[in-house]
Amino acid sequence: MRFTLNGKPFEFDGDPTTPLLWVIRDAAKLTGTKYGCGIGACGACTVHLEGEAVRSCVLPVSGIEGRAITTIEGLAKEHAHPVQQAWIEKDVPQCGYCQSGMVMAVAAFLAHNKKPTDAQIDASVTNLCRCATYHRIREAIHVAASK
Repeated sequence: MRFTLNGKPFEFDGDPTTPLLWVIRDAAKLTGTKYGCGIGACGACTVHLEGEAVRSCVLPVSGIEGRAITTIEGLAKEHAHPVQQAWIEKDVPQCGYCQSGMVMAVAAFLAHNKKPTDAQIDASVTNLCRCATYHRIREAIHVAASK
């Protein structure tokens, strides 16, 4: 299976039912995308599929043939994406495990919603944070939206 990974051609010759998460982590050696639950519920594995946030732990690699995937490593150089900058400014992460997925989900959300309300954030950003830094996450989302 061939697809684009962070702007570069990538080929995977393994089992087509392999979840994209494991192709990213094991075959491409990009470990920023995390395994959390394995059922698409927590969002730690969120990546962009042609700009849309998807949970890579439940997406078989066969479903992305010829398409473009962006991981946290490919979002921006030097943490220059507005969401990454807001995360740093608001000191969002506590343990940090879920944050790459959270950043990817928020970046896709803000691409379609430039001035979100708290209710829109709550309804759309469904990633889980075990450390419960949701108040800082919401603040950072508003900061990123203003950039």
